[in-house]
Amino acid sequence: MQNRNHTSDVLIIGQGIAGAALALFLQRAGIDSAICEARPSNENAEGYFLYLAPNGMNVLRDLDLGAATRDGAIHTTGIEFYNRRGRRIAAMDNSGDTAAYGAAGVVLKRARLHRVLRDTVRDRAIPVHTNAKLVHLEQRSDAVEARFADGTTRSAALVIGADGIHSRTRSAALPDAPAPAYVGLVDSGGFASVPHLRDMVGPQRMVFGRRAFFSYTVHPSGEVYWFSNVPVATEPERGTLERIGAEGWHAHLLHLHEGDPEPIREIIGRTPPHAVDKWPLRDLPTLPRWHAGRVCLVGDAAHATSPSSGQGASLALESAMMLAKCLRDEPDHQSAFQRFEASRRPRVEDVIAQARRNGNHKIPNPVAGVVRDMLLPVFLRLGAREARRTHGHRIRWHDTRPRARNEQRDSTTGLREMEA
Repeated sequence: MQNRNHTSDVLIIGQGIAGAALALFLQRAGIDSAICEARPSNENAEGYFLYLAPNGMNVLRDLDLGAATRDGAIHTTGIEFYNRRGRRIAAMDNSGDTAAYGAAGVVLKRARLHRVLRDTVRDRAIPVHTNAKLVHLEQRSDAVEARFADGTTRSAALVIGADGIHSRTRSAALPDAPAPAYVGLVDSGGFASVPHLRDMVGPQRMVFGRRAFFSYTVHPSGEVYWFSNVPVATEPERGTLERIGAEGWHAHLLHLHEGDPEPIREIIGRTPPHAVDKWPLRDLPTLPRWHAGRVCLVGDAAHATSPSSGQGASLALESAMMLAKCLRDEPDHQSAFQRFEASRRPRVEDVIAQARRNGNHKIPNPVAGVVRDMLLPVFLRLGAREARRTHGHRIRWHDTRPRARNEQRDSTTGLREMEA
């Protein structure tokens, strides 16, 4: 890409995981960019925690940020599944992930990952404009003009929407795009100090409760990271969850998990009510297209998955890396956007669909639960090959060969995959 004497070559809307990573990879590719963030400060501390899978950790390692991200994270050894009676019904062993994929997944606070990315963007002198809430895009033959709520405008050769599942960039550039879809669950979670659970460090624990699904992971300090997925058939109307109030929702969670295996209620009880948030879970199963003219979407703006995949952040990092690679290697932005979408769409839509299936299993059903208890070990064995393919996916930053049907044999799975 040639500099066209605009504010920047690329204007990135949103400084979340995808936006910050994209800016860093673009800088590595020699492409100037600037970030516009709607929040009044780039101190982004929202969210609770997430799982960064081996494929996501490998992208961070390519940015030289792997060690910084692992610091303070929970290094899990696998996942254990329990039924409503507290009986372990299945388990996945992740202890060999480093040998298999070159990196191991971690559980870490979302704010930690944001901080590492944000600080690196600052240290590498990439411009960030805060309090920049996008309201309109106007495309011209040689540039895009972005207008913001405070009345300012900025222009660039390209605009990339990295502004999340409720992307304003998407609605401005692709007005006919479908809206995010509710998946039938309200998520809730928090952090609790339960020192006597230190001996439970290791696996993530998933419990199919009587009325709701619960998961918790213990940090060596005794802090417990937890979430509860509450089945709600119809998406709550705007403001409904907020009107319940912190104390009311906290009591509701305790009621939902009454009779479920301990230490679930103890963990909830030790979490201050005001520190427990709640939000409907949504995804974006597919879009007719990810780009229009000089505007393209990346991360959750293009392919949001529910947390049931354990891949949301990792896919965002992968897509940021791939989009930067395409803009570096292709002769023009249209070819770059087309290559990017073609290479990423099959993978991300498969993950989103699997997350939907995983989420459906979290909705309590006594009859289906009996079948699940019997068959889950079988399903996990059958899914191990897919998990290896997902975790072993690598994008080769230094590979500049043309994309035309380049394929390589994945050394982890033995499956043939298109070269990224």
